Amino acid sequence: MKNIAALEKICQLPGAPGFENKIRQYILQEIKPFVDDVEIDAMGSVHAIIQGKSDKRIMVAAHMDEISFIVTHIDDDGFIKFHTLGGFDPKTLTAQRVWIHGKEDIIGVMGTKPIHVMQAEERSKAPKIQEFFIDTGLPAEKVKELISIGDPITRERSFIQMGENLNSKSLDNRVSVFILIETLKRLKSVALDYTVYGVFTVQEEVGLRGAIAAASGINPVFSINLDVTMAYDLPGAAAHEQCTSLGKGTAIKVLDGMTICDYRMVRFMKKTASKYNIPYQLEVLTAGGTDTAGMQRHANGGSIAGGISIPCRYLHQVIEMVNKNDVEHSIDLLEKCIIEISDYDWAFK
Repeated sequence: MKNIAALEKICQLPGAPGFENKIRQYILQEIKPFVDDVEIDAMGSVHAIIQGKSDKRIMVAAHMDEISFIVTHIDDDGFIKFHTLGGFDPKTLTAQRVWIHGKEDIIGVMGTKPIHVMQAEERSKAPKIQEFFIDTGLPAEKVKELISIGDPITRERSFIQMGENLNSKSLDNRVSVFILIETLKRLKSVALDYTVYGVFTVQEEVGLRGAIAAASGINPVFSINLDVTMAYDLPGAAAHEQCTSLGKGTAIKVLDGMTICDYRMVRFMKKTASKYNIPYQLEVLTAGGTDTAGMQRHANGGSIAGGISIPCRYLHQVIEMVNKNDVEHSIDLLEKCIIEISDYDWAFK
């Protein structure tokens, strides 16, 4: 896999839902040399446009926000209370560091009641999100000078390589941002039949909001979403629970909790992957949802929608893990699908 340093940079940049400024600026500087036009819609999603021979539009989405928090209260001692932006398992917050993005970026640690003073029944239960607070180590007056209610908070964790795998916070969904950027670079010199809208969406983690707004404006005929999916290839998992496995190829979405993909798109992706010897798995994820749903249902009259998903262990934790080869195969499949989509017979059969 090439350009791992770029993926590391993308994962480390902050981008809470509704506060995607820094990751958006990075994306803009990366894509402008490789596309015909760039637009930013009213919600803040980036539309990278490659003009094809036809005005018929393909929308490819990768959300750029990450699960995060927002400051709701600062007490008299300078401890910070927060609200979640996106889905969290409370037990994963224990012993974590965060960045509070106020007038300055301030490091903090997640704290809760010490085990030494817990009652027996408390020790056997995972703490609730409402029981956590953030400690910056700063005096209360300094905290209140630099941090305000409404400031976003993102997680702190480094990016590392582990054999053929990559491990970091926010691979959901920065790995897809990386895949879309790399694909747009490959398409620069290709004569495309259809016009491509590569859309880096906002606020997916809080309800697919950016994709819904973007799809209603772009009105794509075809929609392809890029996002991670669950790889539960772990000890104790039954075969039918695994969904996908690391290192066995990119995943072609069949359904998730909010979308049944168009069977024609699934067939097309499978045919294209087989034609170019791209390893793939089929993703049937019975819970959760992605921007696929926003695009499928909010184009005028709907769009022919599907998804390319990247198998990922430990979703919504700071130790998310993907396989380098799966990432490369996802880029390959997206590139070939965009090039060949106009040649496929899309009639209902």
